[in-house]
Amino acid sequence: MTAQDVGAVGDAVDEIEEQLLVALRRGRRVAREAAEKVHPGLEPAAYAFLVRLDAVGPSRPSDLAAYFHIGKATAGRQLTALQALGLIARQPDPEDGRAYLLDLTPDGRQRLSACRADRQRSLRERLGAWPEADLATLAALLVRLNNDAGGD
Repeated sequence: MTAQDVGAVGDAVDEIEEQLLVALRRGRRVAREAAEKVHPGLEPAAYAFLVRLDAVGPSRPSDLAAYFHIGKATAGRQLTALQALGLIARQPDPEDGRAYLLDLTPDGRQRLSACRADRQRSLRERLGAWPEADLATLAALLVRLNNDAGGD
């Protein structure tokens, strides 16, 4: 690799870093707005638990904590808040009578679904003018980036 190539790669990496920071800032804002749409006062971190439960179904609190790489106590606070709001409910774990699983309630599922539909509608509006090939390329590159970064 020539010095010119190294400089070009460095410039590209600088631009990627800058754009990722912009995306992260916007992502935090979107997460706050999404959490508010699901339930006023809901924390964005708690919203992520709803999304995960929707994706995987009934789960043990310890598995959710491990997925998000957080402590059980931290997860417990978020999950307790979701339970108190009636968005998730406990059920016995059929494989272990001492344990329990958490899952979305019908109200939690409906609120999350409505919020996601709004977000997807917004994305379609923003990206509607993009050629389909560009959308497919962006999706593939995001998957690659998340996989290379050890994303879950």
